[in-house]
Amino acid sequence: MSRLIGDIYDAALNPSLWADVLKDIAAFTQGQSAGFAIQNSLTKKARVVQTYGCDPRYLQLQIDIYAKFDPTSDLFLFEPEQVVSIADFMPYEDYLQTRYCCEWAAPQGWVDWASAVLEKSATDHAVFRVYRRKSNGIVDDEMRRRMRIVVPHVRRAVVIGGLIDLRTAEAAAFADVLDDLSPGMFLVDARGQIVHANGSGHDLLGQGDVLCDSNNLLTAVDTQANQALREVIAQASDGDDAVGARGIVVPLSAPAPEQWLAHILPLTSGARQRTGQTYSAVAAVFARKTAFDAPTTLERLAKRYRLTPSELRVLDAILNVGGAVIAAEALGISEATVKTHLQHLFEKTGARRQADLVKLVAAHHSPFRSS
Repeated sequence: MSRLIGDIYDAALNPSLWADVLKDIAAFTQGQSAGFAIQNSLTKKARVVQTYGCDPRYLQLQIDIYAKFDPTSDLFLFEPEQVVSIADFMPYEDYLQTRYCCEWAAPQGWVDWASAVLEKSATDHAVFRVYRRKSNGIVDDEMRRRMRIVVPHVRRAVVIGGLIDLRTAEAAAFADVLDDLSPGMFLVDARGQIVHANGSGHDLLGQGDVLCDSNNLLTAVDTQANQALREVIAQASDGDDAVGARGIVVPLSAPAPEQWLAHILPLTSGARQRTGQTYSAVAAVFARKTAFDAPTTLERLAKRYRLTPSELRVLDAILNVGGAVIAAEALGISEATVKTHLQHLFEKTGARRQADLVKLVAAHHSPFRSS
């Protein structure tokens, strides 16, 4: 477990390691394939980021055709890091009749998958999945338990990996490219003393609103935040396990329309040790401002009109597939059932026809937020 966690954070620095890391995650969680992708919450279009054990032909079919038929595509309705499976979206017996199962999942041997949202915005969400074959059966409590162990680490590694892109740089020399990054970045020793900062980091210290330089110590302006930051940096001396999943991110300011967060990456484990030794640092601290994302369009509609998951799936199918007949085929349910859910949608939203539903969704969709 310790080695796996260390490898996950190594992959944050070197994306070429993700294939092997995903292989190990799949084995640990008792699955056969794993990966993550970014999916648009409204159109269902997906972009694959990293995978292991997936047939490239079927990946392309997923992107081109089947993403919109995915019965778990409403994953964005769940909180980040919450582990779910097919049974959380629909009865498994109904899933077996869907086009997604018959034409995409079953031909590959997949019987179920555990999923979790890593990050989400008003329009997109990043998804992490581990697929299972018949030999392992559908997702059970043990798989969920193991997923809950690794998902927080995967999420932090993806967040950090999104801040620094080192596809062509050696880990030992990555500070050479940090000056071009927009987030503030600081390399610190076990005391929190700054041994290197990029341009954005120096600007942040100069402003003094969130972080400051106190006798060359990286210091959070907020007293509680500073204590937490000090503790995590000190723990980083003992590696990834000592920091733990919760310690990887430290709030630097109180929740507001915008909040400052510090992501801490220990430099005392795995390949990152080379960087730490080169700069006499135990951790890299990335400070960034994050806006509290508005809910997705369908999430807003679900909450406003109190739509059930079944009604939301039908609405989604109507938007992305077409009329009741095609939607029924895509969802693996009868046309009569689709029409029943449509009637409920009309009653709850005040719409009179399917075109009105499309207009309603468009009216709730904000074009000003993106991932």
